Amino acid sequence: MKREWAIKKLQSFLDTASITYSPDPPGMVGFSSYELDRSEAEVQAAAQIIEQILNRILLDWRTADWPEPYRQPYWRHREAAHRAIAQLKAEQELIDNLGSGAPQMDAATLHPWVWGSVQGLWSSGHYREAVGMAAKAVNAQAQAKLGRKDLSEAKLLAEAFSTKPPISGHPRLRLDTDDGSDTFRSRHEGAGSFARGVYSAIRNPIAHELDHELDENEALEQLAAFSILARWIDDANVETAP
Repeated sequence: MKREWAIKKLQSFLDTASITYSPDPPGMVGFSSYELDRSEAEVQAAAQIIEQILNRILLDWRTADWPEPYRQPYWRHREAAHRAIAQLKAEQELIDNLGSGAPQMDAATLHPWVWGSVQGLWSSGHYREAVGMAAKAVNAQAQAKLGRKDLSEAKLLAEAFSTKPPISGHPRLRLDTDDGSDTFRSRHEGAGSFARGVYSAIRNPIAHELDHELDENEALEQLAAFSILARWIDDANVETAP
């Protein structure tokens, strides 16, 4: 749930469902009450929305044993809205000060081929260029490891991770020994497909969409993809033709 949105909706309901005290008429007792400041239809429409929010935050709000105020329409909805706002704000405060508890990615832990090539660009906020540089760095390292400059990027790595035996001038990258198993075939076919994917779906658009900047989170995810590929290449053994 988006807390900020939920809080605004609940606060808006409290404004819509506000009430005004109507005292006893002169000379009469027991006829005082509270009246809605807006029409019943407006309050009902607002209540329909916030009920969905309350059902997510306060599971027992409809049946909770709360003191019922005297002659106040929609009192339970208002009580629940106040409680839900307090709970959401407390949760947000805890997250702001303690963190969400979710794992956090430290860019410095990415593969050195990736992070080592982009630190300057990243620190200056050039996220799109940083991802493009990481792609170039991984490609350069792969070319150097394989001793090939006639191919690059997706084509180079798709061929390098091929399960076909190496031939002269076409070495392979091996993540493990070829034992003829499905696991060997899956790992290498998957690595080749992954390499094609990151260069086709990430590197190529970055190279051509020069006016489109990435936000930091999206760029970090893309760096992580190239980091995975870099580790596979770095860890692999080079198999050459006899």
